[in-house]
Amino acid sequence: MSLSEINIREKKFHDELHSSGKQRSQNKFYKALYDLYKDFINILEIKTKSADVLDYGCGIGNFAEEISAFKPKKIVAIDISEEAIKKAKNRSGMESRKIDYRVDNCENLSFDSNSFDVIYGSGILHHLNLKKSLNELNRVLKRNGTIIFAEPLATNPLISIYRKFTPGARSHDEHPIKFKDIRLIKNIFKNVEIKYYGFLTLIFFPFYKSPESSKLFNLLSKIDKTILKQRYLKFLAWSIIISAEKN
Repeated sequence: MSLSEINIREKKFHDELHSSGKQRSQNKFYKALYDLYKDFINILEIKTKSADVLDYGCGIGNFAEEISAFKPKKIVAIDISEEAIKKAKNRSGMESRKIDYRVDNCENLSFDSNSFDVIYGSGILHHLNLKKSLNELNRVLKRNGTIIFAEPLATNPLISIYRKFTPGARSHDEHPIKFKDIRLIKNIFKNVEIKYYGFLTLIFFPFYKSPESSKLFNLLSKIDKTILKQRYLKFLAWSIIISAEKN
């Protein structure tokens, strides 16, 4: 497996993360993205049934196991971290045996062209050379195949300040998505849709516990949906869902 210097640093970071068993400090904030992950799974449930599916940057297999229940034709799950794949393979239950876990480089995939109907990932594109990875995604997708990704956005200034003061919470080469990156995606793929999440739900996250049962979260989420539809306010979002089709 051919790796660039950045690939090697990312591999080392994630091997150490998974072997240590430690949780990343920012995990406590992810409840603010409850709606994003609910929508992400709902889209995948529709798209992956009877499809050839690639989990692109699968980590320890959390999403792969959930998606395998939607009855894809096949599901292959890849990650650059050998430690992550080892953990994914060792997970208990029947679902793990339905998934083909492999160590692979997302920027230089080992698959033939036109191999997959659906490729998805969560928090992976911003670790990669975006142009290289988008071209690889386009190559291995079948005609009219679909990509679905959940990614952090780089445009909220307060979140950018937090990232600057907590460098140890992430790998050195991470680069959250910018609007120029979205334009690049639109240049390579067709029917690109971007949904924005996590402004007020993030700001007020200390004031609610369980998003699915919180009236405050539901109110903040509704306000976010209105605010983040506005062209000049989308930069306030923490994260996005990207959906697109092969040209």
